[in-house]
Amino acid sequence: MADAEHEKIRVAVLGASGYTGGEVIRLLLEHPQVELAFLSAERAAGSAVGSIHPWLRNHPKASGLTFRPLAELADTDTVDVAFGCLPTGALPEQLPLVADRAKRVLNLGGDFRLRDEKQVGKHYPGTAAHPPLDDFAYYVPELSPGIPESRFVSLPGCMAVTTIYALYPLFAAAGPLVADRVVVDAKTGSTGGGRGSGEQPAERSGNFRVHKLHGHRHAPEVQQAIADFTGAAVDLRFSTHSLDVSRGIMVTAYSELRPGVSALDVKRAYAKAYVGKQFVRVRPAPKAPQDFPMLKAVTGSNVAEVAVSVRDGQCVTVAALDNLIKGAAGQAIQAMNLIHGFDEAAGLPITAVSP
Repeated sequence: MADAEHEKIRVAVLGASGYTGGEVIRLLLEHPQVELAFLSAERAAGSAVGSIHPWLRNHPKASGLTFRPLAELADTDTVDVAFGCLPTGALPEQLPLVADRAKRVLNLGGDFRLRDEKQVGKHYPGTAAHPPLDDFAYYVPELSPGIPESRFVSLPGCMAVTTIYALYPLFAAAGPLVADRVVVDAKTGSTGGGRGSGEQPAERSGNFRVHKLHGHRHAPEVQQAIADFTGAAVDLRFSTHSLDVSRGIMVTAYSELRPGVSALDVKRAYAKAYVGKQFVRVRPAPKAPQDFPMLKAVTGSNVAEVAVSVRDGQCVTVAALDNLIKGAAGQAIQAMNLIHGFDEAAGLPITAVSP
């Protein structure tokens, strides 16, 4: 551990001009054991980081950082970690180059999360056309057993991981506490669509609309993860909506208790699942509306909040997190910290920003 405390690793951020890439840069600028060695952005190549991400331009370490074409990674000294923040579908074709210059790839994009070939072809055709030479480990810091040994690691999608945090305790018990069928209503802010979203701000402002009903590509990911972590098969009904906020995800999950399961059993399951997990906080006894998970308690932080309410055999679970931090950049840095033996919380904010 003594070496880990003084180690400084070289990091590349691929697709660094997007919202997620920018958030990875912002957090790593404050990380004591990271050197930002390579930042790729095709259309912004040659531009200063602060010109594309104005919120970073006053950081003293950002003044000398510029974006480069990804192809120039081939001329760069090997990096310890490459954060893949490329648009979904872009990394598979570039993976041979990235794998040649990075000791570890932490992928924040959707590629390589699913194993079922039919689902991959349906939701990630770019991945299906360029399957990886080696498997990607799917890693949720609080739930995956141990540290991933694979060079290639995929982090979960933001709506998927919010839902996984909400449902995991219900299915992790010796026998599932609820019936197989679960209805999930997920709401996301505008940054969930990425920086390239073509939605007109005037149409989003003051609006709350459907994003996708009857399934989303994060739905099979949630089912795969719950099966991997608990052994249970979930009949998931998953719909998503768009909120008029810049960042944040809230998930509401509706399920039905199995016979003989009490509200106390459910409460104990959530407490047991997340005890000692500093970045997943269970709200133990919410009564007033503001006691439950909410966006203004988590945005700007690497914290996910979870709460559950049981009445008359019906179970409602609520979870919230910042999609750009705990749902993307922050959880990837959390994974990097654990993999390299750093303090798990290094470079990660734990308090929210509001109003």
